[in-house]
Amino acid sequence: MDSQRLVLFFVFTMSVFLLYEGWQRDLQATAKTNVETAAIPRPSGDASTQPKGGVAPPVPSAPLTTPAATPVAAAPVAAAAKTVKVETDVYLAEISTVGGDLVGLRLKKHGGTLDPKKNFILFDRAADHTYIAQSGLIGNGLPNHQSAYTVSAESFVLADGQDKLEVRLEAADGSKGAKVYRFQRNSYVIDVSHELTNSGAAPVDAHAYFQLLRDTKAPEGDSAMVPTYTGPAVYTDKEKFQKVAFGDIDKNKLPYPKTANDGWIGIVQHYFLGAWLPKEGAPREYYTKAVQAGLYAAGVIVPVGTLAPGASTTVSMPLYAGPQEQEKLAALAPGLELAVDYGWLTVIAAPLFWVLQWVHGWTGNWGVAIIILTVLIKLLFYPLSEASYRSMAKMRVVAPKMQSLKDRYGDDRQRLQQAMMELYKTEKINPLGGCLPILVQIPVFIALYWVLLASVEMRQAPFALWITDLSTPDPWYILPVLMGATMIIQTRLNPEPPDPVQAKVMKIMPVAFSIFFFFFPAGLVLYWLVNNILSIAQQWKINNALEGAAKPVRKS
Repeated sequence: MDSQRLVLFFVFTMSVFLLYEGWQRDLQATAKTNVETAAIPRPSGDASTQPKGGVAPPVPSAPLTTPAATPVAAAPVAAAAKTVKVETDVYLAEISTVGGDLVGLRLKKHGGTLDPKKNFILFDRAADHTYIAQSGLIGNGLPNHQSAYTVSAESFVLADGQDKLEVRLEAADGSKGAKVYRFQRNSYVIDVSHELTNSGAAPVDAHAYFQLLRDTKAPEGDSAMVPTYTGPAVYTDKEKFQKVAFGDIDKNKLPYPKTANDGWIGIVQHYFLGAWLPKEGAPREYYTKAVQAGLYAAGVIVPVGTLAPGASTTVSMPLYAGPQEQEKLAALAPGLELAVDYGWLTVIAAPLFWVLQWVHGWTGNWGVAIIILTVLIKLLFYPLSEASYRSMAKMRVVAPKMQSLKDRYGDDRQRLQQAMMELYKTEKINPLGGCLPILVQIPVFIALYWVLLASVEMRQAPFALWITDLSTPDPWYILPVLMGATMIIQTRLNPEPPDPVQAKVMKIMPVAFSIFFFFFPAGLVLYWLVNNILSIAQQWKINNALEGAAKPVRKS
């Protein structure tokens, strides 16, 4: 395998990698189509009075700590839902008085994908998209996400100097139940509590459920060329991080344990996460299910216990709804940082991101950090790269002799191969010497691809001049064109393949590769461009040294 074939192999590997990701996206789209064509009716009634997902609350599949009575859903509410607006330093939230659902959530510190001047929308309940947070109690006549609530005001604002904001919703059925949202300054964690007093004459067995409800619509700006995962995810200490694709839910292929005493459940999308974080060490039951056509729930059930007449209790659950900032996620719950999914190359990608973040800490610019990381990686692999380029340089030196052998033996491929092997032996050239060093680096390239693609820190991060967002393609395609130019230079520094067809492919490949990279994030193209420039400098130096040594010394 010579260097040109190796480059083709690398291109093939990257293409297969991206095609596999696209195939996974197609599977999810097929599952979505199958579900949407199924004959599952939506609830009747006006959209303003019947929220999407107006189904009965979940039922525990097995006792957690106390047996639960057969749940009886509260009667659907006939009154029109009101929307309570909440503003903090990080959120613009909307809470419905039907079920107390969190039906809208805009992140003030993150711009929209298509319009950065607008706030990014995480939770939303619209005609064409549903992603909301619901919770309620399971038990005879207890309030759930279909119950009516009343609230003291229509809007709440976290005032300057105020660290916490509480929004209290009272059950409208006289059950002495309440649902309380607690927001904190500079925090993407919302504490959701249910307060209940048993005003009856008999004990009440109760569980609480907390769930996220989402359709399969891809996030705004999601690209088919650079696919990312959208769907439920579950973490437990035993099974670790597990993605549960919408199609797997339809097929009942669930890779997670139903009951556990640790972990979390949420819905992951590119750069952002919604997740319920039960208290560590407390029993819980995880579930994912299709609740309506194209609509899925991912949630957790926790025991409340048996409530004696006149007794009161409170059950709460933190909800994280925000960006996938790894350090902050790791501090909130074990394994939460794994929502930033680097796939099977996490063992390489995670240290790469750590170094990138460390460099950014003292440069203040993610583009500069990418350049410095590229230099560090190049230094790390310098010995391997040198061996590869030295092998290619030797091949370049003996290229005239190779052509002479080709002219001599013509179409006698067997004799040509024997003569070439003899030439390699005489010149002490290993034809595979340029292959292994580059093969070793391929996992690093792919891991860095995921780091630059999955890290929310790159989102809308400017570099310089026209590059205002390293997570999106270069708007003027300048970086891909420059990268193509560096590939042309690299091709000319390499020995020309003896096979005419292969030689033509090598000349066309830089142009094709540039077009291919038109759709890649600018940060990744920047890495590749800098890597090519460093490779050209290294290869040019080695070529000159070997070609100079090969020239005969003139006698004076």
